[in-house]
Amino acid sequence: MALTSPPSLKHEHEELHAELVAATKAGGKTGQAAEAVARALHPHFVKEEEYALPPLGLLTLLADGKLPPDREAVISMTERLRKDLGHMLHEHKAIVIELHKLMEAAKSENKPEFVHFAEKLKLHAQTEEEVLYPAAILIGEYLKLKKE
Repeated sequence: MALTSPPSLKHEHEELHAELVAATKAGGKTGQAAEAVARALHPHFVKEEEYALPPLGLLTLLADGKLPPDREAVISMTERLRKDLGHMLHEHKAIVIELHKLMEAAKSENKPEFVHFAEKLKLHAQTEEEVLYPAAILIGEYLKLKKE
């Protein structure tokens, strides 16, 4: 069983990436600010797709009372997330700083679609911090309990 992020989260990340690419092509200060967001965001997204979000793909299976055959791999991912959580949150703060700069540039250049994008990405990061990362960690804790 291949462990992957839930399709809805993958789609959301793809959509955010596409909007960021559009912002980088906007030119002017907006485009420059969007490029700074992209530099901060890319390595973070890679980590999320590697180990932070794939455990969430098991939620439906676990809610049905079933267990994945590769529990150790899932636990390993969630432990890695737990260990790296402080760094992930620090990256969010750096990304949000760049998003504020993007919002300022987009406002000054009358590009409201990129202000909206920045607000949407900030909300996405907040959802990760408040819901997705804790849920992924809890999946690992649940699987540890089921081993006993």
